[in-house]
Amino acid sequence: MKRTKAVVFDNSGTLIKRYRAIKDVKSGSIFDDKNSIDIVDEDIDRALVVLQTDPSKCINKAKPNQTIHHFLKKNHVKFDVSYSSYPVDKKEVLNIIKDDTSQVRDVQDTLDAVIKKHYNVEICSGSGFIINVALGVVEFTITAGGKIFKEVPQVIDELKKRGINIFIASGDRTASLEQLANFIDIPKENVFPTADSRRKREIIESLKKDYMVMMVGNSSNDILAIEEADIGILTLQQEEIVPKKVFDKADFVVYNIKDILGVDF
Repeated sequence: MKRTKAVVFDNSGTLIKRYRAIKDVKSGSIFDDKNSIDIVDEDIDRALVVLQTDPSKCINKAKPNQTIHHFLKKNHVKFDVSYSSYPVDKKEVLNIIKDDTSQVRDVQDTLDAVIKKHYNVEICSGSGFIINVALGVVEFTITAGGKIFKEVPQVIDELKKRGINIFIASGDRTASLEQLANFIDIPKENVFPTADSRRKREIIESLKKDYMVMMVGNSSNDILAIEEADIGILTLQQEEIVPKKVFDKADFVVYNIKDILGVDF
């Protein structure tokens, strides 16, 4: 008897074309040509922290000259660690950056940069920052969002016709993924938000008890899930440089999300 099938998608760079602005807090420079995951991978002590709040309703209205630590603690802003080389307990983040002088304006600068570029953002992934655990500082701030790749609705509809269950496991904030789930019409319980690479692997392991599982991702934070899945697919539709280690673990490489429909699964 054939097992029921499931496809697990990453979000940013996989289902949505990602737009972002990243600020190097030390130099003050703002850029958009580098992946936040790759920046974390450059230093084993770095971790990506995602704020569970809509930046346009919270970050944008906050006093710019307060420290990020003060803002998070005073306003009880929820956050999660989305990616790191080794497990970083989110309960320790505030203590790690307690003496850091990075300000809310550093996050606001990235939000402003995204707005000024007039990106057609359908899904606001949100804002966050990269900390250096060993140094106790915020090294980079980030705001990101995206537009759903035009082929995605067709792909989702076809998977549904084939009786395949659809899940999303992503490092993005909860509200943005719930918005995406509503857009592609899948149950919210099929969404696993702010999942780091280890959590993604756990999700695949759990789903494999009931399903034959395909994992579709685009970056280093998907590598453990791609390796764990029955079929692991690397998609390059975001048109970014992807580390060789991800290529090595993928069973298939596609250049458009619609190409997964042709994979024997």
